[in-house]
Amino acid sequence: MADPPDSRDERWRSHLRLGWGTVFVFVVLGVALEMLHAFKADVYLGADQLTRRLMWRLAHAHGTLLGLLNLAFYATARELRFSVAGERAASLGLRVATLLMPAGFFLGGLWLYGGDPGLGVLLVPLGGIALVVATALTARAAW
Repeated sequence: MADPPDSRDERWRSHLRLGWGTVFVFVVLGVALEMLHAFKADVYLGADQLTRRLMWRLAHAHGTLLGLLNLAFYATARELRFSVAGERAASLGLRVATLLMPAGFFLGGLWLYGGDPGLGVLLVPLGGIALVVATALTARAAW
């Protein structure tokens, strides 16, 4: 059963909005991290804050790149040969990954347990699985 054209267009546009929104949020986070660095904030640069620094830098990098990946999906999805179910699954997987991976890294750095990240980091592998599925379906549609 095929999607009505309007729902497909709306799904594609959701990636445009999510992409630019995500890029904006994580560029702002990057600026905030730079400010913490510039002001030598102990919560970020302290000797015991290596895990927090790593987690927050990973959140910034993954969030920005996943935002750009959403924009790439928006730009190319119309040209690909998706099945209806494949397109829905790729779209959902990409959206889930865009939310879970950066959130997991950020939350993992928010609450630390000794030198280990917080439990929020458990969201990262779930987002990673969703990203693998989304990219595999998209690559298959491209071939």
